[in-house]
Amino acid sequence: MAKHLFTSESVTEGHPDKVCDQISDAVLDAILKQDKNAHVACETTATTGMVHVMGEISTECYVDIAEIARKVICDIGYDNQNCGFNGNTCAVLTSIDNQSADIAMGVNESYEIKDGENEVANQIGAGDQGMMFGYACDETPELMPLPISLAHKLAIQLTKVRKDNTLTYLRPDGKTQVTVEYDDDVPVRVDTVVVSTQHDEDVTLEQIRKDMIEYVIKPIIPENLLVDTKFFINPTGRFVIGGPVGDSGLTGRKIIVDTYGGFSRHGGGAFSGKDPTKVDRSAAYYSRYIAKNIVAAKLAKRCEVQLAYAIGVAKPVSIMVDTFGTGKYTNEQLSKAVSRVFDCRPQSIIRQLDLTNTSYLPLASYGHMGREELKVKWENTDKVQELLKAVE
Repeated sequence: MAKHLFTSESVTEGHPDKVCDQISDAVLDAILKQDKNAHVACETTATTGMVHVMGEISTECYVDIAEIARKVICDIGYDNQNCGFNGNTCAVLTSIDNQSADIAMGVNESYEIKDGENEVANQIGAGDQGMMFGYACDETPELMPLPISLAHKLAIQLTKVRKDNTLTYLRPDGKTQVTVEYDDDVPVRVDTVVVSTQHDEDVTLEQIRKDMIEYVIKPIIPENLLVDTKFFINPTGRFVIGGPVGDSGLTGRKIIVDTYGGFSRHGGGAFSGKDPTKVDRSAAYYSRYIAKNIVAAKLAKRCEVQLAYAIGVAKPVSIMVDTFGTGKYTNEQLSKAVSRVFDCRPQSIIRQLDLTNTSYLPLASYGHMGREELKVKWENTDKVQELLKAVE
């Protein structure tokens, strides 16, 4: 493939959609801390002066959803009226029902397609039908595509210089975007960087542009990649009104930011607010785990894995591996190796990745994949040797 450009974006934790993702995952964390068997599907919306938490939750415990939501909002930085949104004073509405009994009967006891002897007991069925994708490539140390990796790091840095008061005029909402130039699928330089940050009224655009390059972009993007790079800083010229006041927020509306920045296909399911019996979440993590181990084993330079499920059935209906012509073995051979090494049934995924003991709130911003600093188990590369033996 000749030279081409690819772009990915990220957003800060103060983006209205990410505010909602964090509230949903904070509610999930609080429930799982008390009840590992809870079934949670928690959605949040936010707009001027109001947050609405809704969904289906079946649990034996009690959590104060309004208190959780207010803490998340204040911790982000929306804790006074200067930003237009205040976690201390906004209305918090709740609309919670139990999980549908029709869904529960398929999740609590799986429908197994038997082949000879009965399957191992204590396997739950998938919480829904659908397909999930995982991806890995050798462009970065964490085996993520470079555009989304840089976009996330810029968003994290933007939040850091706000919270540590390096730049006192910054407000919580913000977005980053990175365009990388590739030559024969190898990243060679950063073509364009976009940073949009919410700010106080009394700061000049000239100051913001100078500070973003000095304190956000240069500390993150290696100098050798900044070759003839174009910078667009607050390109509209003003970003004072932001957060849920500037744009309503909704859980699950940043699924491409959450995964691979558009570099890989996406099954469509969101993550935040869902307990791990929902394969939208658990199987997406597991497919990343599989793809990352394949690349870490140097069986391919790029790898995409698809898992697909039927509701109430434990075993996936299909497992697909695509190495885009970079594999040392055929896609079929690698798919068979994956089937031998990885147990893709939901209960097994939950156990292997320790998903009932995972803190999901930190994942609700800056991506669910590639987050090695959070020590999440789907970023482990502990299956490399087993995969190498399976393809021999």
